Amino acid sequence: MTNHLDTINNVYAAFGRGDIPAVLSVLAANASWTEAEGFPYGGTYIGADAVLQNVFMKIGGEWDGYTARPNEIIANGDIVIALGDYSGTYKATGKYFKAPFVHVWRFAGDKVTTFTQHTDTALVLRAMS
Repeated sequence: MTNHLDTINNVYAAFGRGDIPAVLSVLAANASWTEAEGFPYGGTYIGADAVLQNVFMKIGGEWDGYTARPNEIIANGDIVIALGDYSGTYKATGKYFKAPFVHVWRFAGDKVTTFTQHTDTALVLRAMS
């Protein structure tokens, strides 16, 4: 049986080193990825390519030093919850932000079927204006 806690720890480590293919590799083919309403990339994207194009490529192009660092990760069966902080500097304004997040990861077997982001979107948008 897959250890979902280890999988998600590895996802954040991969994100931290910029290994986006490793992050996307944990997603099921039809995984649903939801960025919070009001977040610059808000919406629900289906599949790894949609997440790459609508989230990760935009973050990489628009932000310097963008991070998603978990402070605590909790696993319960097929659900993993990460509590942490985003931070980064928006290239167009030069403004830095730091905002808390909660990520909810749901698994079927060894693949993530849904990801849901919760964050303080106002802090992110303030850096963008």
